[in-house]
Amino acid sequence: MAVDTSPRSTTWTNVEGEWLAGNPPLIGPTSHAMWLGSTVFDGARWFDGIAPDLDLHCQRLNRSAVAMGLKVIKTAEEIEALAWEGIKKFDGKTPIYIKPMYWGEHGSPGGVVRVDGESTRFALCLFEAPLGNNAPNSLTVSPYRRPSPETAMTDAKAGALYPNSGRAIHDARSRGFDNALMRDMNGNVVETASSNVFMVKNGIVSTPIANRTFLAGITRARVIRLLRTAGFEVREVTLSVEDFANADEIFTTGNYSKVVGVNRLDDRDFQQGPVTRKAFELYMHWAFGRSESDS
Repeated sequence: MAVDTSPRSTTWTNVEGEWLAGNPPLIGPTSHAMWLGSTVFDGARWFDGIAPDLDLHCQRLNRSAVAMGLKVIKTAEEIEALAWEGIKKFDGKTPIYIKPMYWGEHGSPGGVVRVDGESTRFALCLFEAPLGNNAPNSLTVSPYRRPSPETAMTDAKAGALYPNSGRAIHDARSRGFDNALMRDMNGNVVETASSNVFMVKNGIVSTPIANRTFLAGITRARVIRLLRTAGFEVREVTLSVEDFANADEIFTTGNYSKVVGVNRLDDRDFQQGPVTRKAFELYMHWAFGRSESDS
């Protein structure tokens, strides 16, 4: 039976030094990654000639590999250089998603469940993906929780973590919302199903403190630094659903769309506030090198 492996947009993947168009078949049914989930990845963005924090995304990929028990076979600098090489294969107009990946091909000789780090493979996939239009999103509190480090590979950007986020988004959209506000096992808000989350109350910006149950993102850290440099008080603290319900503003940060406002949390409506707009402005000014406020 013929299998359609064509991507939905222009895509190039570098595997073992060769650039392949489309969606090349790389993982077979006996691969450890296929049936036991030993995959890690990262995601950066290129748009309008820039790739903000690409170096940090490459560095984080290698940390994720170590956490998964995989072998680091490319330096962060090599991955970054390869990404810039791949970017040249596109039209120079459409934004690109940059996705470096590691996965395990075999299980350990001492037990197939444990990945054999020596079987690690690497690929770098780039594909066209327009940036979000930064239109505000709606959120609902998810019935699903983020796992703790004792129960899942939360110290890595691991593919195995994402089905949990996927079901949270599916549930939210079935109820008429764009995304889900997620809690940890103690009931504290930690993130949305696909991004980090901030709230503003009386001019003070707060975001869930990194507690190893969620990915404290690179864009999150960048926005915190930019806001603090601009004179805002930003707190990393334990936050409840009630805190968010009583906020003046809510916004999210993430690699895919950078900074996005929230216009509804369950039955509470929000306006796109001044701090949300300022966070987006500060980020874009920094990304394009128009501000000396942060480096």
